[in-house]
Order: sequence, then structure tokens, then C-alpha cells
Amino acid sequence: MNYWLFKSEPGCFSFTDLKARPDMTEPWDGVRNYQARNFLRDEIKPGDLVLFYHSNIPEPVVVGIAEVVREGYPDVTALDPNGQHFDPKASRDNPVWYMVDVRYCQPLPRPVTLEQIKGNPLLAAMPLVKRSRLSIQPIAPGEWRIILIMGGVEQP
Repeated sequence: MNYWLFKSEPGCFSFTDLKARPDMTEPWDGVRNYQARNFLRDEIKPGDLVLFYHSNIPEPVVVGIAEVVREGYPDVTALDPNGQHFDPKASRDNPVWYMVDVRYCQPLPRPVTLEQIKGNPLLAAMPLVKRSRLSIQPIAPGEWRIILIMGGVEQP
């Protein structure tokens, strides 16, 4: 099992939105960065756990935990010429972009802010702290445990 941090702007898709979806499950679509695409296509697997991170707000914050329930498959939003995530280079034969399905697991009792993460020296190596703009980032097992403890989950 691997651990990941997925960023989403809460005005576009929030952790509460995920909880409200049928079966609390939703495709994680619209990713248009090649490195993040490679994670989705090649590395993220069912059973992997995700820190759901609200980004691009005054106080960015990890708000909850989700689980990957379907491995990478072609992101069909790239094929819709009227859609926000259309890519004219993508086709059914050459999908270019990928997505996974994620399921809501639980909120953190105490959401963990970016400021708190940056303030913890044990988390200094995280891509998030190093100002990575990637919307999908790997998290080391030790970092995962520390963030869950900071968030009030005592048995990570």
C-alpha cells in the first residue's frame, strides 16, 4: 500500500462533495500534469490511501482520508470538446490522461493546515513543504502517520 496527497480546490470539488456522491465514490479526473498522470496511470493502486487536501484557499488544509478503489484508467473528460478538461491530443486509442476512483473514508478530527505541516521538522522532506505544485503527491509512511496524529487520528 502507498500513501498519497490529492489536492482539490474546495470550490471545485470538496471532501464534503466526495461524501455526498453515490457510494461516497468519485473519479479523480481532470489532472493535466504529466508527472501526476504517471502516478495515476502507473503507481496508484486500489487500497492506497489518500490525504484529501483543500488547496488554493486562504488556509490550505488536509481535511480527511480517502481510499483508492479503482486503478488508473483513461480520463474521458479529455475527450469532451465542450468540457473544461478537453485535450485535443487525447483520443480513445491514445487517451493521454488518466484518473482513479476514490472513496471517502473519514474526516480528520482536527484538520491539519499547511502552516502546521511546514512547522513540523519531521515533515520537511514532503513535496508539499518543498512548494510542489503537483496535484497528486506521494507521502512517505512516516509522514502519513505524523499527519494523522496531528489530525487527531491516534491509531494511524
